[in-house]
Amino acid sequence: MSAKGRPASAPTPPLPPELAAMAELFEHVPEAAFFVKDRTGRYVAVNQSLVERVGLRHKHELLGRHVREVFPAEFAERYAAQDAAVLRSGRPIRDRLELHWYPHRRKGWCLTTKLPLRDGGGAVAGLVGISRDLRAPGDSEIIPAQLGGTLEFLEANFGEPLSPSMLAARAGLSPVRFARLIKRIFGLTPSQLITQTRLAAASQLLEETDKAVAEVALACGFYDHSAFTRAFRSATGRTPTELRAERSRIIPALRAR
Repeated sequence: MSAKGRPASAPTPPLPPELAAMAELFEHVPEAAFFVKDRTGRYVAVNQSLVERVGLRHKHELLGRHVREVFPAEFAERYAAQDAAVLRSGRPIRDRLELHWYPHRRKGWCLTTKLPLRDGGGAVAGLVGISRDLRAPGDSEIIPAQLGGTLEFLEANFGEPLSPSMLAARAGLSPVRFARLIKRIFGLTPSQLITQTRLAAASQLLEETDKAVAEVALACGFYDHSAFTRAFRSATGRTPTELRAERSRIIPALRAR
């Protein structure tokens, strides 16, 4: 549904300087849709690429709107659910494979990342995100629709025993084609993608909870504590214990400000 013909929305408050600079930067990246939303999920900043993708001409026509006002239901409900999850939990969404609108409202695949924005007290005040076109494949038929569901399954079940062949079968693809698609989209092998997903979840648990390192490892699909520590150090340059020690120093310092 287009927002054409609707009255202009109320003026939006000015962005903080760092977000304003980011918004200006993404004016020069037409292959990405950039957006900032407030805590109600309404747009407070967008780039021109997103404006044109939803069939509008000017940014003011999109600012203050909700995704349900500018996208068809098949897209809007999924985007709204993502926004609500980030705003409620404060947990980011990274490189989510999904269908979006390319220029001229053509369906195409993209990788979407949404990060929470926090106020001075640490409360979630909104979100910032981008959806990057997967231009190499072109049209949506090139990437099987089942692949998106399989990647969502990985995000939700990273703690379970998983293998590349298992994920390929779930996507209805041969292991070779599955590996080729994952490499093209993420620049990773399927095994690396599984490990990266687990390590991202582990890092979040280490920073946001007081669970023991061994408990975090087990919850994220690492059944060998030493293997978890080696993989974590290889990816981050720190051990899980060092990351937690750093967190214990930073949090009190922030609270004392």
